[in-house]
Amino acid sequence: MSRLLFHRCGSRREKVPIHLRFAICDLRFRFEPRCLGCCIVLAALICAVNFSRAATNDFFAQGVELSRAGQFPEAAAAFEKSARVRPAAGTLVNLGIAEWRRGHAGAAILAWEQARWIDPFDPRAGADLKFARQAAQLDAPQLKWFETASTWLPPDWWVWLAGASLWLAAGLMTLPGFLRRRKAGWQQALAALAFGIFLFCITASLGVVSRTQTGFVLKKNAPLLLTPTSEAEVVSTLNAGEPARRLRTRGNYFFIRTAFAAGWISREQFGLVCPEQPDAAAAVPPAQID
Repeated sequence: MSRLLFHRCGSRREKVPIHLRFAICDLRFRFEPRCLGCCIVLAALICAVNFSRAATNDFFAQGVELSRAGQFPEAAAAFEKSARVRPAAGTLVNLGIAEWRRGHAGAAILAWEQARWIDPFDPRAGADLKFARQAAQLDAPQLKWFETASTWLPPDWWVWLAGASLWLAAGLMTLPGFLRRRKAGWQQALAALAFGIFLFCITASLGVVSRTQTGFVLKKNAPLLLTPTSEAEVVSTLNAGEPARRLRTRGNYFFIRTAFAAGWISREQFGLVCPEQPDAAAAVPPAQID
């Protein structure tokens, strides 16, 4: 009897590892292909990011070397390629310097304004803009109060601040009720402050949207036309770097309003501080700056 019991226990002891072994093999067979696919996708994403960064760094380094050699047209082209791949305030500041050194004041001012759009805390772009406008006797864009407020922070920050302040205000007003606690005075004051910040962020976000229509003249003595045609009557001529606001678009022309006049101007002679998406301007030839 003892032998029989021992045999049964031994058979159970022998069967347990076998079942566990098959279970482990089965789980391994099911898990490995998924892991392999995830690893392939993750490796492809990492390689794509590293490749884009390497290309950007190559263009930027090429632009720096060409600037040191005094080849400013080639340096401007390299910095422009780097900014297209990965826009950065430092790249745009260098692009503006290269454009200014080659005599393109309009393109330089546009590049520095785009650098301030990305990073309002960068002092180099502001100093370069001040110098360029004093040298060319140009005025800064005329902004409304909520547009001026939107320049204090990068555009994306206003959206995050609006969402965070709204959730904070909602939490301070609703959580005490859920927890069956009385609302304290400091909670109500903090909720009111958070809601005020939310309203201000919404106003600043509207200023960001409004400022996307701001642009600058790229070419010297650019003609401001009466109608959006090449044979139209010239209303006036604009200086390179002069600010204007786009009101509407028709074909290859923008209807803009400056501080002194309004009319149509060709796309090639006007650049927006917030460029359009590539698919929106796919049918438009690249800008030619004199």
